[in-house]
Amino acid sequence: MVVVFTIALVVYPQQGFKAGIEGLKVFWDIVFPSLLPFFILAELMLGLGVVRGLGVLLEPLMRPLFGVPGIGAFALSMGLAAGYPMDAVITSRFREQGLCSRVEGERLLAFTNTADPLFMIGAVAVGMFKSPAVGGLIAIAHYISAFLVGVSFKFWGRKNGQITPSNLSETRGNILVRAVREIVKARNEDGRPFGTLLREAVTESMMTLLMICGFIVFFAVLIQILDISGIMKVLGYPLLVVYKVFGIHTGLVNPTLAGVLELDIGTAQVAAIHAAPMIQKLALVSAIIAWSGLAVHAQVAAVITSTDIRMAPYFLARFLHAALAAAITVFLYMLGVGRVAAKAMAAVPAFKSFQEAASGAPWWHVMWSGFSTWFWVLGALLVIGIVVGVLRQTRVIAWRV
Repeated sequence: MVVVFTIALVVYPQQGFKAGIEGLKVFWDIVFPSLLPFFILAELMLGLGVVRGLGVLLEPLMRPLFGVPGIGAFALSMGLAAGYPMDAVITSRFREQGLCSRVEGERLLAFTNTADPLFMIGAVAVGMFKSPAVGGLIAIAHYISAFLVGVSFKFWGRKNGQITPSNLSETRGNILVRAVREIVKARNEDGRPFGTLLREAVTESMMTLLMICGFIVFFAVLIQILDISGIMKVLGYPLLVVYKVFGIHTGLVNPTLAGVLELDIGTAQVAAIHAAPMIQKLALVSAIIAWSGLAVHAQVAAVITSTDIRMAPYFLARFLHAALAAAITVFLYMLGVGRVAAKAMAAVPAFKSFQEAASGAPWWHVMWSGFSTWFWVLGALLVIGIVVGVLRQTRVIAWRV
């Protein structure tokens, strides 16, 4: 396959070059400004011990629901705000620092691998489908299915006995006092001056982003070469037969294959097939976003390569997430949830900003949208976690961990 791709790239050098430029443009305009601040912030919060403190506060929520330590909420909120592959970067850092076991890391990757709302509501709904209602429908289906995947993967690894107790297992005493104590302890263990911590955070973040840039450019060129060389049509013949049997519009075959490889290109191609029924297009787009594409899978594999976290559970979770997202999208579409979601989003300033950022958004707008999402998600999780922790301490409720 590598030899065939190399020959094709030699035969079509101009098309490959243009595709590479387009991939680089996507990285520079969207990925770089949206991910860099979060990468640096995550490294700083880990080094300063803030994440360990959040883990204490959120342990009563995350452990019963998903079977992961409380710090998993930090990966979840960052993934929701910044999108792929932010969750994998944070999970790998957790594993490297011994803050989670291998199975807990695999569970985290299963349900924190989510798209950011700016992409679904802004780029997909407004930019591609020209309909805000589509964004609300896709986002609701995406996050509900991610939650179901997380609950399902709570049982992953239990039979093998590979679960290790959390490092934040102490449960006695005031939860806020324990959180502050854990922050101080983690900061003392790190010991790096803030200047050194900031420098290393920026350096490691830039290296990770350059790796992501390489994957984006490579897959953009790969998809273009497969398309113009006719290989994509050959690969699509079995899928064409399946679509005909189930009554799915055959024009969606190529977009499906493109979506298997790369998220943005696949969703854009689906939206461009005007003859296909809207319900089929939305179900396929939801499945592609949940699957996230082999380009993202490659990024995740590269990020976790320094840990013992396995890719097999991640693949299984992506298949499950894609199937659930497509089914829930069809169900919600038939109930008319899209129109209701559009009206609700029109009343919320945060969602308005996502819609306005559909195309040509300045870098500061992209950054601010991500930060606002992270702030509200993490804030809501913190409030719920603290309330649940207090109720458990006072024995008002008793969840099994």
